[in-house]
Amino acid sequence: MLEIRNLHARIGDREILRGIDLVVKPGEVHAIMGPNGSGKSTLSYILAGKDDYEVTEGDILFNGESILEMEPNERATAGLFLAFQYPIEIPGVASMTFLRAALNAKRKANGEAEITTPEFMRVVKEASAKLNISPDMLKRPVNVGFSGGEKKRNEVLQMALLEPKVAILDETDSGLDIDALKVVAEGVNALRSPDRAFVVITHYQRLLDHIVPDIVHVLSAGRIVQTGGKELAFDLEKNGYAAYVSDAA
Repeated sequence: MLEIRNLHARIGDREILRGIDLVVKPGEVHAIMGPNGSGKSTLSYILAGKDDYEVTEGDILFNGESILEMEPNERATAGLFLAFQYPIEIPGVASMTFLRAALNAKRKANGEAEITTPEFMRVVKEASAKLNISPDMLKRPVNVGFSGGEKKRNEVLQMALLEPKVAILDETDSGLDIDALKVVAEGVNALRSPDRAFVVITHYQRLLDHIVPDIVHVLSAGRIVQTGGKELAFDLEKNGYAAYVSDAA
């Protein structure tokens, strides 16, 4: 489903990724952990097609097709979704307007008709209720005045509506208290399916108590230096990243 081959990337003159190899199959949840500055967020940005990052070597295949020349919106309509560490506010754009525009953009790309108002209201109502998102939240501009937990729940709502094939969660636990974390994790877990894969980027094992991964990778100095099962996350929580940082040096 998603295959990263010998990926090297930089921003300006600084090389950040130094040869990433990763294969994510349908239905799998991969966790990527690592210290600050290891390249975790850079990897997520490059997958989504963010400007400023230059891929200098390697390739990214999505369903067997290279996406390096695809624009971010093309990657999104193809089925890639990125949940940001710090979701941005969009003053002046109503949340419901934003959600409907995103959903219709995907439908148009897939050759489908625009969603009708009654159907849109139904699917939003059902999805938002599962995430404890109130109708008042959806009346506000996108993320404006939202708490950290509300912003993350709003992103999971977007994901639920868009039904991506691969969802990349960039430190989605950042700034969340335990109650908000549980709500967000429950929303993610509800979307797990044999046809959908997740790449969960995090510093801390606590998120993986709620979104249990199939495979855990340690990223250090721009390389994956260790891969294992969910027990690897417990080892990192107990012993930290020191051993892996020295291995990557």
